[in-house]
Amino acid sequence: MENIDEKVLQALKEASVDGKLSCGQAWALAEKLQVPRKVIGEAADRLKIKIKECQLGCF
Repeated sequence: MENIDEKVLQALKEASVDGKLSCGQAWALAEKLQVPRKVIGEAADRLKIKIKECQLGCF
């Protein structure tokens, strides 16, 4: 797993509710932070945040 910027980890923690985040929110966060969606997914895995309502059925 690559090194993930602390700013990304913190933003993900703040955006999640009860350890969950919708796929749409994750995509929007990636765009806002100007990072690939894959980085958001890896950060969510690291933080044990579940991605729900996946638009592609990946999570």
